[in-house]
Amino acid sequence: LDVSDLSASSYTIPPTNPYVNDSRFKPEIWAWGLRNPWRFSFDRFTGDLYIGDVGQWQWEEINFQPAGSPGGENYGWKLIEGLVPYEDAVIDPETAKTLTAPVWVYDHSLGCSVTGGYVYRGRALPALWGMYLYGDYCNGRVWTLYQNPDGTWVNTVFMDTGKQITSFGEDETGELYLVDYKGGVYKLIRK
Repeated sequence: LDVSDLSASSYTIPPTNPYVNDSRFKPEIWAWGLRNPWRFSFDRFTGDLYIGDVGQWQWEEINFQPAGSPGGENYGWKLIEGLVPYEDAVIDPETAKTLTAPVWVYDHSLGCSVTGGYVYRGRALPALWGMYLYGDYCNGRVWTLYQNPDGTWVNTVFMDTGKQITSFGEDETGELYLVDYKGGVYKLIRK
């Protein structure tokens, strides 16, 4: 999609999209199996994609797609919620092999509606450099998430805001903001 030219002719599907030649899918589809992706972002440094996916009854997810991915990931909805089968879903072993698991999940004892955020690339909070910050609408909590060199993911509570977090924003210098349901915009700063 070329946003500099809004004529109908500017819309094209990249020939490298994973389903361009697969009649089972619309050729525009890059990835699928998300229930309710509530904010996604690309790491401005690596190009990795992070997706906050709101669950149905039990689990909230953070999904990840590395920058080098050719696309086509199936994140599992409506077979999987979090890391477990959704309701009475029966998953055959061949299908299970094709699913991309979330890198982090939390159950509804810790929140009820994930809000995807950004990887911090600003300068004001150097301890957060390279960490993905995301939140929960219901409890206002913000977490940091990052991947260790061994591939494991580490999740830590960063702050409790007391706000209903609906979105995050990133400015041109990589500093982060959060938006709450009542319309407030808050910049993350050092205390």
